[in-house]
Amino acid sequence: MTTAYKNITVSYNDIGQGDTVLLIHGFLENSTMWDAVIDVLKYTNRIITVDLLGHGQTDCLGYIHTMEDNADMIHALITRLNIKNFTVIGHSLGGYVALAFAEKHPEFINGLCLMNSTPFADSQLRYETRTRAIKAAKKNYESLVSMSISNLFYEKNRELFSEDIEALKTEALKTPLQGYIATQEGMKLRKDRTEILKQLNCKKLIIAGKNDPILSLEDLETLKPIKQLTISVLEGGHMSYIENKSNFLQEITHFIEKT
Repeated sequence: MTTAYKNITVSYNDIGQGDTVLLIHGFLENSTMWDAVIDVLKYTNRIITVDLLGHGQTDCLGYIHTMEDNADMIHALITRLNIKNFTVIGHSLGGYVALAFAEKHPEFINGLCLMNSTPFADSQLRYETRTRAIKAAKKNYESLVSMSISNLFYEKNRELFSEDIEALKTEALKTPLQGYIATQEGMKLRKDRTEILKQLNCKKLIIAGKNDPILSLEDLETLKPIKQLTISVLEGGHMSYIENKSNFLQEITHFIEKT
C-alpha cells in the first residue's frame, strides 16, 4: 500500500486485526525484514509496517532525514489510518525513530520495544565513523553496503547466516545513495533521549545482542533503574531477529501480550 506525504510516496502495510503493533525497520532495511514477525502476529494483532524515508519503496524527502522527519511521517500515516494507540517495536534506526515519535506523541504509545537500539546519541567515534562512511558511499556504494551488512552480525555467526546476509545485502541495495546519506546525516544529528525513555509511562523492553558490534551492553546497564523497563540480552550480534530468531519472537510476543 502507498500514501502521499509532502509530495512523496510512502509505502506501508496494514495486516490483521486486533490491538495495533507498529514495526519500524532499521538502517538499510525495509518492511520485508518483518515477514517472519508478521506471520506470527497477524492472527492476534493489527500489524502496521512502514518503509522509512529513503528506504524500500518510500521516496527520499530531502538531503537529511532526521529522526523527527521520520516520526512526523509516521504520525501522518497513523492519523490517516485512524489509529489511536499502538505498541511499537523499532530495530536499530527504527528504535531511534520510535523514541522521536514518543517525545512528540507519547499518548499514542501502549508499549515501546527498542530492538538492538538505544536512547543514546552517537559517541564522537560513532559520529566520525558515519562521516567516513558517507564519503566511502559516494565512491563505492555497493562495496560499502556489502561490508556494512556483514559487520552487523556477530563474527562467529557470519558463515552460519551467509544466505541471510546475502538476502539482506540485496534488500539494502534497494536503498538509494541519497537515502543512505540523508539517514546517516540524520542519525549523526539525533539527540540523547534517555529522559524520554524514563518519562514514557508504559511497558518498555530493550532487546540487545550479547556480541553486538555496534551497541555497548555496558551503556545499557545504566538504564536498568528505569521504571517499567526490561532489558533482555540474547546471544548473537546486532541482528537478533535473524541470529536468535526463536528467542526474539518469544520475547516480543510475550511483550505484546503484556502491553
